[in-house]
Amino acid sequence: MKKLLLFALMTLLISCNDKQQPVTDKDTVYIDKPFEQEHHEGFLIKNNDAGANDVRAVQPDSKNNIWIATKVGVYQKEATSRKWQLMIKGLDKGPAYDVEIDNYGKMWIATWNGVYSNKSGNLKKIEGLKPPIAKVVSAKEGVYALGPYGIWLYKNNTWKKKNYAIARSIRVALSDNNGGLWIGTDVGLYYCKDEETTVYKENDDLISAYVTGLDFSDTGELWVGGMGGITIRNNTDKIGEKLPKDGITNANVNVVKRSLDGTIWVGTNYGITRFTPGEKEYSVRLSRRWLMHDEVRDIAFDKYGNAWIATANGVSSIKKMKMTLSEKSDFFYTKLIQRHVREPWIVGRSKLTIPGDTTSIVPEDDDNDGEYTSMYLAMESFRYAVTQDPLARERAKKAFDFLRYLREVTEIDGFFARTIIPVSWERSHDMDRTYTPQELAEEIIANPRQKAVEKRWHVSKDGKWKWKGDTSSDELCGHLFGYYCYYTYAADEKGKEAVANHFTKIMDHLIRNDYNLVGIDGKHTKWGVWSPKILNHDPEWAPEKALNSLELLSFLKFTYYITEDEKYQKEYLKLINKEGYLENIKAIHTTNPAWETYFDIYMALYVYPPLLKYEDDLKIKKEYQNNIDQWFNKYKGTNSPLVNFTYNYLRGGNDELNNSVFFLKDAPLDLVDWQIDNGRREDLQVVRKPILEDIQVAELRPPSELRTIRWDRNPYHAKSGNPAQERDPVYWLLPYWMGRYLELINEN
Repeated sequence: MKKLLLFALMTLLISCNDKQQPVTDKDTVYIDKPFEQEHHEGFLIKNNDAGANDVRAVQPDSKNNIWIATKVGVYQKEATSRKWQLMIKGLDKGPAYDVEIDNYGKMWIATWNGVYSNKSGNLKKIEGLKPPIAKVVSAKEGVYALGPYGIWLYKNNTWKKKNYAIARSIRVALSDNNGGLWIGTDVGLYYCKDEETTVYKENDDLISAYVTGLDFSDTGELWVGGMGGITIRNNTDKIGEKLPKDGITNANVNVVKRSLDGTIWVGTNYGITRFTPGEKEYSVRLSRRWLMHDEVRDIAFDKYGNAWIATANGVSSIKKMKMTLSEKSDFFYTKLIQRHVREPWIVGRSKLTIPGDTTSIVPEDDDNDGEYTSMYLAMESFRYAVTQDPLARERAKKAFDFLRYLREVTEIDGFFARTIIPVSWERSHDMDRTYTPQELAEEIIANPRQKAVEKRWHVSKDGKWKWKGDTSSDELCGHLFGYYCYYTYAADEKGKEAVANHFTKIMDHLIRNDYNLVGIDGKHTKWGVWSPKILNHDPEWAPEKALNSLELLSFLKFTYYITEDEKYQKEYLKLINKEGYLENIKAIHTTNPAWETYFDIYMALYVYPPLLKYEDDLKIKKEYQNNIDQWFNKYKGTNSPLVNFTYNYLRGGNDELNNSVFFLKDAPLDLVDWQIDNGRREDLQVVRKPILEDIQVAELRPPSELRTIRWDRNPYHAKSGNPAQERDPVYWLLPYWMGRYLELINEN
């Protein structure tokens, strides 16, 4: 474990510009090789100067120290430190506007009262021009200083004023490395050379005359950013553009910079868009996952290719490091065990008492602790199947023991709790409450199926735990998936007997109660309903009819397989032949759009394995095969490796392997559930589909641009996230180990 932590810390300091060859549709297996994994590191200046984090420009020097120009002055951070030092003090302290490194490694700084350079290691004002200075530009011929009162070239230790007739509102400047200077202003783009000036401000020249960003592409085109987007020009003409419809997240472009690998980074008032040469797709970096503030002012690159970003509230660094999927798995697994397991072995999210601050982490309960621990159980089971690591089997057993205890703690034969918390906890995720008759009436009018549960928590017999009732159908489905994987891949003979004994009690409870999950009040829970009397005859349950029929058939098939007791097979066949449950499931993928939820995708996923693996009747099995084929064809567009690998597991093949591997690579290392508001992006359209009740974006974005993943959440959500929590990484580890088990992902 210590080696894994050491590896994680070391790799954070190592960058790599080598690009991993992409997986193609023709590949039948992915060979795990190093790829570029990005991660974010943010910096704030912690002092009493209001405006210190209002950063205008950023520049690494040759030693990888970072220099920034802010509203209140110039700061430097040494390469190995997080502390910022004020570099210009006393009466000279004041607003700074730009930082630049010249061809000899010297820093040049534009400020309110002139230009400074770090001559002989100390900053010194270079006299001879009229401040304030807005920009400094390094060129072969020297260093330019530009401001409202003119343009000067520093050469042979003296400033020489240039007689260029340009606007005074200088926003950006760029050398062409051939004696010429491009200058962007509020009223046009200027090219100055040999005391001559050409202006570009007509509609045919630029998207708009308000120019704020300039850089050359690898092939020599000039990218001109400003109000409205990006204009692309050759030596004489406009040859292209990048607008919000092409990927610009916000039409107000503030900076354009080419990285060491040729990617063009476009910083806007709402995040960064990156265009890689030769690729149709673009990538976006925004939100606190990637930026200290979404208003981006400047971008620069250090010698390792890491991006340093000046924002309206601090400095961000988007860094690269070499990592294989196997190493990423080790990184996530270490974080999982250290931060997301609570007694007696419950796996799930954790709370951040200070939103976004990972040092403030504390345990927290969740309605679906049982389901998420079941996903962990499944993950450890596949990990054991691949590695035969006894620790994987041991921890899988711990997870199973907790799930079994959820049934034992209730002392209601066959009924199991949602979760447990120590009795010492004064607060829980969902507290007991009471309803007035008026409030109850409101609830029932809004939802006639509503079950007003006032006492949500109950104390265990030993007085150690409080357990939560009103257990739902998704809990049982999730449990089933975990039990199936554990029974199949990790449990020893004693463990298999324990699974059979435990699940039989749950199944017998359902049979006794007409296939309903009945809690402490003697009534079925709000969602724990699989009864033919209700599903087939109560119109209010029409939305759940198809899926719940599939679930119950799977519960019975699993129980029959692990017990070989014909009682369960008879019940199973009765539901098919007399209650029409096999016919019911045919509607699962043609349900009314108003009933569609992403939650149901994974409810079906949880229960497919026993039906596809255990059914011997070829006619019935064909129905299940047709059903999962429809499920996969409908949902494979979500690019979920869990969907893809589950389908590969049950039907064979390597469908969507490239999308699965891309997801596993692109998923961020940061597990804080940062709020992501893709609805504000101008490159995306806000819609009400495919889930009619949610405000969504029309285009599925990659995981690095989404909130922290939880598979039952809608990935199209326009705005989502809660930085007061850190999600567990089981969402990533489970499909990874499934892919390894299927040998679709192979180590070298």
